[in-house]
Amino acid sequence: MADRLRTGIDALDRRLEGGLPRGALVAYTAEPASQSERLLYELTAACETRYLSTERSVRAVRSSLEVAPAAVAETRVERLSAERLEDASRIVADLDEERLLIVDTADRLERSDPDDYVAFLNELKGALLEADGVAVLHCLRGAKPRNRTRTLHAADAVFELRTDRAGGRLETTLAIPKFRYDGQPAEAITLELTDGVAIDTSRDIA
Repeated sequence: MADRLRTGIDALDRRLEGGLPRGALVAYTAEPASQSERLLYELTAACETRYLSTERSVRAVRSSLEVAPAAVAETRVERLSAERLEDASRIVADLDEERLLIVDTADRLERSDPDDYVAFLNELKGALLEADGVAVLHCLRGAKPRNRTRTLHAADAVFELRTDRAGGRLETTLAIPKFRYDGQPAEAITLELTDGVAIDTSRDIA
């Protein structure tokens, strides 16, 4: 669909009726010790991406992208000074059209002054609607930054990645408990993250 941005995971795109709606703000939550970045890298393969890192160096992110199983599209990696929310606002104001913005991780931004952070989220949403883009805020579970609830409330979609041990193996599932558009998946999707990102068809029928 023309008004959707593909995730690069075909079965997930089908469940989302073509992908993520353009203009959407997505909060993607996961444990720090999970393979959550694999899904971020898969997203970069679907379209041109601006990748903002608040913790890892640009070199480290680029190195991970280079060895990712997905065929990464044009990705611009930048180091974001998380202590200065105005730097994030400046980048948001300069978003290119029909592109994906990834913030990895959003945790440090979420420690900002609440009023400033809410203003930033509103600026981001406005920029996404103007540019027909999509933003994914990578939010780690465990730590509890002061503005996490504000992120989840502002998000148009919330993706929850969970990894559990089942019968001696790791089982990773992706649930979408919040989706402000038509076509919300009713059930969690079981993923294989050992070689890229794929639907585990041995457990789920996609």
